[in-house]
Amino acid sequence: MTATAPTPRARIYALLRYEELTPSARRWRTFHVLVLAIGLAAVILLSLDHLSGESRHILRVVIWAATIVFFIEYLLRLWVAPELPHLVDFPAALARLRWALSLSGLINLAAVAPAVVFAGGYALTGTDTASVFCILWVLKLGLHAPAFSTLARVVSNERAPITSVLILFAILLMIAATAAHVFERDKQPEAFGSLPGAMWWAVVTLTTTGYGDVVPQTVGGRLIGSLLMISGIAVLALLTGVLATGFSQEERRREYLRVWEQVARVPIFSSLGVVTLSEIVGKLRTRYYPPRVTVVRRGDAGDSMFFISSGEVEVRLPNGGSVRLGDGAFFGEMALLERQPRSATVATTRPTTLLVLYASDFYEIASHIPQLADAVEIEAKRRREENLGRQAGGSRQ
Repeated sequence: MTATAPTPRARIYALLRYEELTPSARRWRTFHVLVLAIGLAAVILLSLDHLSGESRHILRVVIWAATIVFFIEYLLRLWVAPELPHLVDFPAALARLRWALSLSGLINLAAVAPAVVFAGGYALTGTDTASVFCILWVLKLGLHAPAFSTLARVVSNERAPITSVLILFAILLMIAATAAHVFERDKQPEAFGSLPGAMWWAVVTLTTTGYGDVVPQTVGGRLIGSLLMISGIAVLALLTGVLATGFSQEERRREYLRVWEQVARVPIFSSLGVVTLSEIVGKLRTRYYPPRVTVVRRGDAGDSMFFISSGEVEVRLPNGGSVRLGDGAFFGEMALLERQPRSATVATTRPTTLLVLYASDFYEIASHIPQLADAVEIEAKRRREENLGRQAGGSRQ
């Protein structure tokens, strides 16, 4: 039974995915960001009053070219919307409507909408006022930042402690503003004569900004200000700690899922149980290499071995020969087992994803999973015999 070839719509969807790691998808993202940067630069430069008419015309052409690219991109994303994992069960028309109303769809639409205002502005007024709306393009940069989705998950997961910190911030704000109002309203009625005015000073002081435009003059006011500044540092430190912990936990979770997905592609791990596999996943590290990059060199310390999740590497042997290894293979085990320097140089031939297992982790895993250690030792023995055979053949010649 042969696998079904992907449809043109599926191929374009894979190309446009922000998380896709294929070379073509990376080239598209590079082109997309470049168009964004050039378009934004043209909009910014167009606001200068001393530009000549010819320069303005060139900048308008650049903006229109960027707008056309974004319009074509919007149509393509609308067409491939039924390929989205969470929309595959919907009819095509409904899937496209749901995507168009999603945050990603609205941002992509916002990047096209300024073209209408842009065209209308020039046609009606002949000025560059409408070009300011093209700054909406900057929202598209957020779609290239996976950390935004991570931030949303962190805020959702840590909403209870974040809420507690914000409540503490509000309590300190109200207490300080009220106290400053009481102490300072007679000497500085313009700044502290009302609670809203005192709250402005309290916010500036609590966030440790301190513009210096309003300064307490009474002893009580200065004491309140000193305590408020110290409290502001403590509150911001609490909030930073909560967010940093949440980011750390979320990144570990994302890395675990990424490694698990890569491990599932390596045949040597496929026969292991879920519990055993979870133990291995915690020890492996994912590394991405572009083509023609040296991974290890002959003579380097043999402190790790590598499993090829996807891609291909070339092992350059000491006798001048070479061996190519593809998906599911591994290398570096001989130096690791024998605890000797590496005997060959290994370089990628195309974009490659490797799973790295360090020596200390390997021996720890080997003590719990002997079948994995046996499989690695068997392969190392076979390769060692092949190398000896090549050397013997070379000496006879």
